[in-house]
Amino acid sequence: MNDKKLWVVGIGPGSKENMTLKAIEVLESCDIICGYTVYCDLVKPLFPDKEYLSTPMMGEEKRVFMAIEKADEGKSIALICSGDAGVYGMAGLAYESGRSYPEVMIEVIPGVTAAISGAALLGAPLIHDFSVISLSDRLTPIELIEKRLRAAARSDMIIVLYNPESRSRKGYLSHACDILLETIPGDRVCGIARNIGRDGQSHEVMSLSKLKDADADMFCTVFIGNSSTKNISDVMVTARGYRGEMSENGR
Repeated sequence: MNDKKLWVVGIGPGSKENMTLKAIEVLESCDIICGYTVYCDLVKPLFPDKEYLSTPMMGEEKRVFMAIEKADEGKSIALICSGDAGVYGMAGLAYESGRSYPEVMIEVIPGVTAAISGAALLGAPLIHDFSVISLSDRLTPIELIEKRLRAAARSDMIIVLYNPESRSRKGYLSHACDILLETIPGDRVCGIARNIGRDGQSHEVMSLSKLKDADADMFCTVFIGNSSTKNISDVMVTARGYRGEMSENGR
């Protein structure tokens, strides 16, 4: 490894079998693993001989600077994120903060984001164009989130919702469903994937009307199908249009 290099690593759900081989290679070879306390606790049993640096929720900037400073000292360090480091992860902040440390090289190692792993649990909901929207208003004004929800609903894309609710953000999923119901019919096929790749993993397919009253938390990922999404034996399946293509070609 470069003497002054920071790896920003997506660990997927946190289990070794759901990490990329490159992520495992980097975590096995580095000296220090830095991350959110919960994520560090997930990987400690897998890489017990590493030094760990962690900060609690809302300590993102401190966490990134800790990692960059260690890299600038010549330490071999990986900054971990759940899912993919470039999807609501630390990759952007690492590059921004890294401008103050020009000798530190940054490399992002991709991971499996919840939209992908959750879709696999629910069947095949992402077969066509889709959008991903976080319902957390900690860094994004709620008015902008509402604007994006309305735009996505009008586009007839599949919609994936991250961070639907938390202990301090009750009712956000219900409010999002009310906005979507302005455009999307109540019988639209939807689903929730819970605790993806972790203990308590589960999934459920339901209508948009039922989704409005569903329980959710930060470990849930929500899927709203498009107008071609079907419930086939309790899995979500979005049509791509192959039959239409074959008919146009006379086959």
